[in-house]
Amino acid sequence: MEEAFSARCRAHVLCVRSARQRPCGLAGRAFLNSHRSFHEQQQIRLVVEYDGTRYHGWQAQPRVPTIQGVIEDSLQQIIQQRTLVTAAGRTDAGVHAVAQVASFRVGAARSHRDWRYVLNRLLPSDISVRSAERVGNDFHPRFSAKTKRYEYRILHRHERSGLAWNRAWHIWRNLSVQDMQEAARKFCGTHDFTSFRCMPTQTQDTLCTVVCCEVTHDNADIVFTVEANRFLKQMVRVMAGTCVDVGAGKIPASSISDILEARDRCQAGRTAPPHGLYLMNVTYDGWCSGG
Repeated sequence: MEEAFSARCRAHVLCVRSARQRPCGLAGRAFLNSHRSFHEQQQIRLVVEYDGTRYHGWQAQPRVPTIQGVIEDSLQQIIQQRTLVTAAGRTDAGVHAVAQVASFRVGAARSHRDWRYVLNRLLPSDISVRSAERVGNDFHPRFSAKTKRYEYRILHRHERSGLAWNRAWHIWRNLSVQDMQEAARKFCGTHDFTSFRCMPTQTQDTLCTVVCCEVTHDNADIVFTVEANRFLKQMVRVMAGTCVDVGAGKIPASSISDILEARDRCQAGRTAPPHGLYLMNVTYDGWCSGG
């Protein structure tokens, strides 16, 4: 009698211990499955080129076409489930990219696909995957990035272009490229770029380090190039627009430092239109997207 009672007690203790050591029920199984699936997944890094003309920017939005939304739609056709695609930079409506960096996670069994080939078969002609490769799960397109480089392109001639109307800002008035170059050099270094963001955002940190900023020209083509560790909302477009105003004689090149110190958007120049802006390259430790 006592032996049977002791056996039942031991069985009860073992059952309680087992229940404490593992999650039970649907919630417990869901936790275990999600934990297991995360470690079984592989991350795929993409380099994406696109013409942003007919898209409402990178970030997915309801009922309007976006770059992220179109790529996620294509992935869903391939793997039959919705998958989040994260990018290095959320380009605005009308902005283009030569080497945007994006990534998504997929089950290990599917990670060996030729993702460049299968995605490009489904994507529209104005979005192209230039490369696709597996990377570690600790990689993040945005937070792992060291710098991003943008170009803003200006077509400086009297007649407008029938081909590049959506690829460059057409300006026919006289511009002093030399003054624009002087203004661009003053952006280099670490500054508070409050004066050069288009609108207030939730971002409290307005310090950015510009490692390179220059203006080059070749006949009718003027290119404003800037590389920095981070950018504020529409910062490149305000910088480019301000340089154009400098070139047009509306703002002296020597005043750029004063505009930076003012931390007042009203002190800077116009916001350049989006269609002249290109995301050219994203740099990481030991790798860059633009080659």
